[in-house]
Amino acid sequence: MRGERPPAPQPLAVAVIDNHTHLDSETPEDVAVLLSAAAAAGVPRSVQIGCDLPAARWTVAALDRHPELLGGIALHPNEIPDLVAAGEYEAALEEIRTLAAHPRVRVIGETGLDHFRTGPEGVEVQQESFRAHIRLAKELGLALQIHDRDAHDDVLRVLREEGAPERTVFHCFSGDAAMARVCGDAGYYLSFAGTVTFKNADPLREALRVAPRDRIMVETDAPYLTPTPHRGRPNAGYLVPLTVRSMAATLDCDLDELCAAITATTEAVYGPW
Repeated sequence: MRGERPPAPQPLAVAVIDNHTHLDSETPEDVAVLLSAAAAAGVPRSVQIGCDLPAARWTVAALDRHPELLGGIALHPNEIPDLVAAGEYEAALEEIRTLAAHPRVRVIGETGLDHFRTGPEGVEVQQESFRAHIRLAKELGLALQIHDRDAHDDVLRVLREEGAPERTVFHCFSGDAAMARVCGDAGYYLSFAGTVTFKNADPLREALRVAPRDRIMVETDAPYLTPTPHRGRPNAGYLVPLTVRSMAATLDCDLDELCAAITATTEAVYGPW
């Protein structure tokens, strides 16, 4: 994403963790600068997500350079039809399995279904890949991060049919209150991004209100989904305070208490840094 970076907001007094970012989109120099800026804003730790093979390789290498990071790796659902068509899917998934042996890879993800960018012709192979990633997360004892775009019912169905991993996270949760209740009853975790601050996001804020408080996390999905008032400009971890403050206002709760709860939940899902 191009454009001038937004100014830093007021730092958080109690630290939180950005549990989904894509630092592989940045230059090496910018990665160091952005991690430092995030720490200064009260976001000292992040989960770096690599969702194609180059990004997964970058993620594993970055874990050895940056102690602030844990990692997640997978094949993004929108990558799957092309990989299958090229005859490269099985080898790519096997490389993900190999890379996931790194002790600070704690996530298989983002994986899931996308009915927005991939048409009906890709549904079957996306579902097969989603099932394979679910099985891999359970086999390795890792958390699962889900990409769900315009595919709520199918994502929930596949999770029921396969049996979800113990720690299943809906990255950038985009459902309504009814879906949040279903996810809460199933024990899934809901990660809220800058979208929860958008003016037209009342259904998402209603979902936040009904979600179990111990199942809520926060993320950037940087460099995307920049929170209000900087929507459309590049996102980064140092902007998490804007999202968390909006969440606290929606929940009518104490900001510091919410930050502490989010951090405890995030550590419970991903383990120690």
